[in-house]
Amino acid sequence: MKKTGIFGGRASGLIREEGSGLIREGMLGLAGGTGLAGFMGGIVLMGLVACHGKNDAPDEPAGDPAAVETRTPVTTAPVAFTDLADTIELNATSSFLQSSYVRSTATGYVKTVEVRPGEFVGVGKPMFTIETKESTVIGNSISRLDSSFHFSGVNSVKSSLSGYVTQLNHQPGDYVQDGEQLAVISDQKSFVFLLNLPYELRPYVLNKRQVALLLPDGTHLEGFISTVMPTVDSASQTQQVVIRVNAGGRIGVIPQNLIARVRVVRGLRPHAQTLPKTALLVDESQTSFWVMKMIDSATAVRTPVKKGLEQNNIVEILDPLFSKEDRIVITGNYGLPDTAKVIVEKP
Repeated sequence: MKKTGIFGGRASGLIREEGSGLIREGMLGLAGGTGLAGFMGGIVLMGLVACHGKNDAPDEPAGDPAAVETRTPVTTAPVAFTDLADTIELNATSSFLQSSYVRSTATGYVKTVEVRPGEFVGVGKPMFTIETKESTVIGNSISRLDSSFHFSGVNSVKSSLSGYVTQLNHQPGDYVQDGEQLAVISDQKSFVFLLNLPYELRPYVLNKRQVALLLPDGTHLEGFISTVMPTVDSASQTQQVVIRVNAGGRIGVIPQNLIARVRVVRGLRPHAQTLPKTALLVDESQTSFWVMKMIDSATAVRTPVKKGLEQNNIVEILDPLFSKEDRIVITGNYGLPDTAKVIVEKP
């Protein structure tokens, strides 16, 4: 069947083949058109056929990209063999076992106070002067009778031992009775640390004469067990142990009621197999432990272990026994599966 083109050209019809879903279009010729109108009509017809063929063409199946293998960056380290000590830390409190109470030697008024709280006083240092009520009247009368007789009626109160003034009870002008407490001096020679020792730890402490103390500022002191009190606290079941320290002149610097840590050694583990604490992984119940061990240059596998002592930043591995050539993942191991591909980086 013949049709007239829109530009006056006469073209053969389009042959459409349906059934397979493909459209086959062909140009059988341009006829009847002359000049520019026939030429333009042929170009438009070919463009429409080309667009129709492109839309009807089936999409080409996309190829599946190769799976990219992910690797976790980690650092590794071998096991180390170190001497460990099985220790437990207890608290000890600084204290003065003995104190001296400075008392008034007469009834009267405090005239002067020669010391301050916290001041160190030696034996025989004047601390107070006390003037009796009668001393002023008697002293003036005696002075009028005999000017060469010097009567003041003022009594001096002196320190009986060396120590620190921990309490000051009166100020100048106070009226005091004979024997009334004026101040308290802590005996320097009685400075100790008191350790409340659980009774079950007695064999580890009482068999030793020397212990180490660590102050909060990082100072280490050498302590010597002096006395064990013969009573046990009924509630905590602890026994008080007196530890004397060789402070090297630091006793004046160490205040009373300072809490120090006493490290008690319960046993030694020579040549123990250790790893950094970061290498050890644990489950939510804190019962199963494992590490990630390298089996080749790029693969780490989960290896169950049995944990021993912990000291500072290292942990003892009781089982299994690793060789010095084994490499254990120490960073980047959290969340890895049982078998993981890794990239070993330099620490």
